[in-house]
Amino acid sequence: MLTPTDALDRLDAALAAARSAGADAADALYVGDGSTSISVRLGQLEDIGRAEGEEIGIRVFVGQRSASVSSSDLTAGALAEAAARAVAMARLAPEDPYAGLAPAELLASGELAELDVDDPTEISAAQLKDRALACEDAARAVAGVTNSEGAGAAAGVVVTALATSTGFRGGKRSTSHSLSASVVAGTGSDMQRDYAWHAARFLADVESAAEIGERAGTRATRRLHPIKLASGAMPILFDPRVSSTLLGHLVGAITGSAIARGTSFLKDRLGQAILPAGLFLIDDPLRRRGLRSRAFDGEGLPARRTAIVEDGVLTTWLMDAASARQLGLAPTGHASRGTSGPPGAGTTNLHLEGGTATPAELMADIRQGVLVTELIGMGVNGLTGDYSRGASGFLIENGEISRPVAEITIAGNLIDMFRNLTAANDLHFRHASNAPTLRIDGMMVAGS
Repeated sequence: MLTPTDALDRLDAALAAARSAGADAADALYVGDGSTSISVRLGQLEDIGRAEGEEIGIRVFVGQRSASVSSSDLTAGALAEAAARAVAMARLAPEDPYAGLAPAELLASGELAELDVDDPTEISAAQLKDRALACEDAARAVAGVTNSEGAGAAAGVVVTALATSTGFRGGKRSTSHSLSASVVAGTGSDMQRDYAWHAARFLADVESAAEIGERAGTRATRRLHPIKLASGAMPILFDPRVSSTLLGHLVGAITGSAIARGTSFLKDRLGQAILPAGLFLIDDPLRRRGLRSRAFDGEGLPARRTAIVEDGVLTTWLMDAASARQLGLAPTGHASRGTSGPPGAGTTNLHLEGGTATPAELMADIRQGVLVTELIGMGVNGLTGDYSRGASGFLIENGEISRPVAEITIAGNLIDMFRNLTAANDLHFRHASNAPTLRIDGMMVAGS
């Protein structure tokens, strides 16, 4: 795997080859990664894996025509051949009036932000195995746990670098560490599975094996003896384990490509209130040690903290250069990409803030409702906002969590769901996308 500096040198060579082959403009992206993963089950090593790979993607423009190629052979000759092939492909491609690199005047310049995403700590396969075994042991030690689906530990490193013919050059090295366990509780026809996991940039920031394992075991045993509910409308609380999925549906509806195609249920909502006042949806690529932190986007624009929703009001679309041109707007620095195709738009470290009530206060007045801890399926219509997903969790009775619930479907429309949403104050930054406990009144529950 190359260092960011060496990767940029290769990208410079690829861009020079593209210009020599006849490209009017070009950019090149390097991605190199390596990871070690260990899985154990019932106290025994089950699998050990080591994966490494690196690739360069070259995107070229000939007038308003473009093409992309990628190569895992990073020699000068192979990159020159790939660049020539990309130019030949571009000359045969249809014209796209929105094609092109991001405007040069908007590119990141100067010293890039240091985001503390590279952990120098090295961990061996033997140490990963010990961590996975300890995690599974803690889960299996919980009373009521009867079997295990295994535990896993992993460590990885990724190097990315981007260069454009308009002068941008940037790269970074980042690390990741993770630990997980999944166990089964109960016997016979009443068995329930659950899991717990945690991932972080730095090994020292990952929760202990004992914490993760005990949480997995406790979650599994709490799900034993579930009941079914009669169908009807009732308040739904989304546990932080699943509440961030609602943010994903919102983000998917405000990408520039969805807006340009007119295929979003939020296409006419820019500048309007879509969440209750007091709530803020924040994308923060500059969070130190964030799981998706970056100093620049997939086209070389500077990454900035963005209030996508401010005090309940939708403030922006998420746009790469092409979708911004199509909409007659400026790109927002949210371009994301791989080595084999053009950029799209997406978020980095996303979170919803502004909730003031505790989870207990959110459910205090609920005579009957459901706390959802797991969602099944993807029954969401991005055009209409209609929402229907399988779910399980716990019954809320007279303001208290009571019995586990399984085999239900919850349904609504995302426009109404967002409008009627109440957020708790239990936001924690554990994942790339984070939300507190969320309450939505009036959702339909289909049960027995």
